[in-house]
Amino acid sequence: MSDLFGNNVLSVSDLTTLLKSTLEGAFYGLNLEGEISNFRPAASGHWYFQLNDEQAAIQAVMFKPKTWRLGFIPKDGDVVTVTGAISLYEKRGTYQIVCDTMAKSGIGNILAMLEERKRSFAEAGYFDASLKRPLPEHPRRVGVVTSPTGAALQDILQVLQRRNCGIDIVVLPTPVQGEEAALIIAAQIRAASRLHIADVLIIGRGGGSIEDLLPFSEQCVIEAIVASEIPIISAVGHEIDWALSDFAADLRAPTPSAAAELVSNSLSDQLEKVRTLKQEMAGSLARRLESVRSQTRQFSVRIMGDYLNRRIEHARLEFDDCQNQFTSAMQQLLLKRRHTVDMLTKELGSLSPLSILDRGYAIVTHIGTAHILSDVSAVQRGDSIGVRLAKGRLEATVDQVISDVKNKTDDSRRKI
Repeated sequence: MSDLFGNNVLSVSDLTTLLKSTLEGAFYGLNLEGEISNFRPAASGHWYFQLNDEQAAIQAVMFKPKTWRLGFIPKDGDVVTVTGAISLYEKRGTYQIVCDTMAKSGIGNILAMLEERKRSFAEAGYFDASLKRPLPEHPRRVGVVTSPTGAALQDILQVLQRRNCGIDIVVLPTPVQGEEAALIIAAQIRAASRLHIADVLIIGRGGGSIEDLLPFSEQCVIEAIVASEIPIISAVGHEIDWALSDFAADLRAPTPSAAAELVSNSLSDQLEKVRTLKQEMAGSLARRLESVRSQTRQFSVRIMGDYLNRRIEHARLEFDDCQNQFTSAMQQLLLKRRHTVDMLTKELGSLSPLSILDRGYAIVTHIGTAHILSDVSAVQRGDSIGVRLAKGRLEATVDQVISDVKNKTDDSRRKI
C-alpha cells in the first residue's frame, strides 16, 4: 500500500470511493448463476437476497422496476441465473450484485428469447410513446379479448358491475395459452378494430407461468395491437407478470381487475359529481339573479328621477360656467380692442398737421385760389389771405412781400 500510494494517508471514505469506482468500473454485464437464500422482499418492492454456491456467497439486490418483468417470484432454494453489475454500498463497506434480469435455471432460454424480441420490437418502433393513445374518459362499450371461462373475465365483469353497470361489455373469446392462442388473439383484435365494436379493448388473462404468457408476446399479437384503431389496455397475469403486449399497448394494467378499474368511472362518483355540479350551477344562477336584481334596483322611477335631476342641475351649472366664461372673455376682448383703438387714435392725432397749431404755428391759404401758401412768390401785394390758427381763423391783406427773409429789416416787415 505504501508503495502504491506513497506516504499519502487515505480516509475510510477515500478508500471506499476508490474501491467502489474500481469495482463498478470493471465488473458489469455479468452473468452469474447461484442458489437463492435469505430472500427478503421489501415493502418498497425491492428484492434483497443472497446467491450461493458450494464455496462462496455474494449479496444481491433487484430493484422494483426490474422485478415486475419476471414471470415468477423467487424463493429460497431456487437456482437462478442473473445479469447485472457489481456495486459497493459505502455505508456498510460491502459489495453486492445489482441484478437487471433473473431466470430460473432451465428456462433461461425463454427469457433470453423474450429479451431478444423486446429489443427487435423496440427497434421496429412498436413501443414508441408517440403511438400511445389516451383512453376515453367515459367509454360506453368495453371489449374484452380473453378466455370466456377464465377468472380474468369474471374479475373484469365484477368490477364493471360494481363500479358502473351502465357500461356495455363485448366479450371476444379466445384461448389464452397454447400454440394457436396468439393467432386467435391477434384476429380478435383486428376484428374489433375493423368493426369498431368498442370504445376501448382489454386484452389479457390471469396469472401463469412464463410459458403460459408467451402468446401475448408473439409478433402477430404485437403487430395487431400497434395497428388497432381502438385504444388497448394490456392486463396479462398478476402484478409481477409481464408480456411484450404490456409495452406495445396504450396502457398496462397490473391485473385484469385493475384494467376494469381504469375504464370505468365509478357510477357513485359520477352521481356525486353531478350533484356537485348541480349545486354549483344553482349557486351560480342565484348569484347571477341577485346581481341582476341589484342592477335593476338602480333604475326605479324615483332613482332615475333623482339621477335626471342631478344631470340637469349639473348641465345648468356647466351652462352658467360657460356663460360667465364667455362674458368675461368678451369683456376682456372689448377692453383690449378699446385700448388698441385709443392708442391708434393718439398715434393718428400726433401725425395730424392740425396738431402743430397748438404750438403757435398757423396755416396760411390764398383766399382767391384756396392754395396753402408756402412761398411768398405765390402772392402779391394786396392779395387776401386766410390764417388758420389753433383756435379760430383770420383774414388779412398783404401790404408787402419780402422774398429774402435773411435780409429783412424792421421797416420791411409785412403789415397786415
